[in-house]
Amino acid sequence: MDSILFSIILVLIGLFVGIITMIIFNYIKNASAESKANRMIEKAKKEAEKAKRDSIVEAREESHRIKVDTDNYIKEKKEEIKESEDRLLAREENIDRRDQNMQKREQLLDEKENNLLKKQKDIQNEQVKVEEIKKQQIDELEKVSGLSKKDAKEMVLKKVEEMMNLEIASYIKERETEAKLEADKKAKEMLVSCMQRYAADVSNEQTVTVVELPNDEMKGRIIGREGRNIRTIEAVTGVDLIIDDTPEAIVLSSFDPYRREIARVTLETLIKDGRIHPTRIEELYDKVTNDMNVKIREYGESALFELGLTKMDPELMELVGKLHFRTSFGQNVLQHSLEVAQLSGLLAAEMGENENLAKRAGLLHDIGKAIDHEVEGSHVTLGSDIAKKYKENDTVINAIESHHGDTDATSVISVIVAIADALSASRPGARNDSLENYIKRLEDLEKIATDTDGVEKSYAVQAGREIRVIVKPEEIDDLGSYKIARDIKNKIEENLQYPGTIKVTVIRETRAIEEAK
Repeated sequence: MDSILFSIILVLIGLFVGIITMIIFNYIKNASAESKANRMIEKAKKEAEKAKRDSIVEAREESHRIKVDTDNYIKEKKEEIKESEDRLLAREENIDRRDQNMQKREQLLDEKENNLLKKQKDIQNEQVKVEEIKKQQIDELEKVSGLSKKDAKEMVLKKVEEMMNLEIASYIKERETEAKLEADKKAKEMLVSCMQRYAADVSNEQTVTVVELPNDEMKGRIIGREGRNIRTIEAVTGVDLIIDDTPEAIVLSSFDPYRREIARVTLETLIKDGRIHPTRIEELYDKVTNDMNVKIREYGESALFELGLTKMDPELMELVGKLHFRTSFGQNVLQHSLEVAQLSGLLAAEMGENENLAKRAGLLHDIGKAIDHEVEGSHVTLGSDIAKKYKENDTVINAIESHHGDTDATSVISVIVAIADALSASRPGARNDSLENYIKRLEDLEKIATDTDGVEKSYAVQAGREIRVIVKPEEIDDLGSYKIARDIKNKIEENLQYPGTIKVTVIRETRAIEEAK
């Protein structure tokens, strides 16, 4: 019991001592913190005073610097203002001097103007006196000559006109002769140069194709039982098959090269295949026709590549390819068109015109022949419609319309294409014609000339390229011979069909013959 009580007392004493110790510790700690705070406050006050003093010093220095800069700026501005004032004063002085000079110049001009007015009045007075003297002299001359001024003037003008007419006529004739000779020389040089630079092989298209057979037994198989195979071939291809005694050969006859080519390829394929009957013939014909369409496009692309042309509508290119299977007087139209295009390009280059445009016009000038066997109308009209449909250049359209003289040429290129077309068609061997037709054409040509009034004789020369007409000199004068030449030309154009051109030469000759005995 005593120990417990003692323990409690000790605990109480410990608590008391602890409390007292804590109170003393807190007091000491608070006193120390207050002292530290006071020291910090004093330090802060000192630093504030120091910062204040430094700020005042810096403010004074900045104020001084700003004042110095302001003074310098004001000084510079004053100097600039002074310089501007000096310049203005100098400019005012210059303006004053110019004003004085202008006033002096105006005074001088006024004096000159007054002098000119005075002189002008004097001149007018003198002119009046001169006119009076001239009038008096003219009156005296009219009295002496017995002619009025108007009559004398007309007489002199008439005399001068007579003299000048002879000189003018002579001059014009000389210049015209020189111009004709020079133009003819230049034209011949250009044509010969272009024809030499373009020299294509001449090949004529035939109207028949020969298909070789492996043996004569194949003829019977092609004819078929009761001729059914040959009838089928002729029906689907539109080509005549001629089977005669010629060994190991069959002749395909047609004026349409396109049909003839399809028939040839079809027949050769049938021979290789060996199965020849109506159904197989129709199948192969359809296949060959499709293949031929591809080949047509290849012909068109090849023609454009050869000429160096680009950007052509695919449908128009296909029409160009179709020209390979068209002929005109035995001449392949595509080859003819290529030749015209090449010649047109060469002529255009010689004359400084657009070479590519001339080639394009030359290539398309006969494009209407690609469809003229399918659609009614002349190849000129059809070609013009095709060119317009595919939006070709106006120059190309005019070249198509005018290359046979149906329409007037509106550009140099159109004339070039017409010349190239005539050159290509008229080259020796370019076109076929039978002897009978040739002789008949010459006879018709001479008959047209002979039937003209005043014509004595006529001769067709140079293979029908020229007609020479001899007129009766007692009935036809020199001017009348020109009229006869034009009349014959018009009759030939209206009544004859011919490739190229025909020259009409009218000869009027007077002979005085005496016989000495």
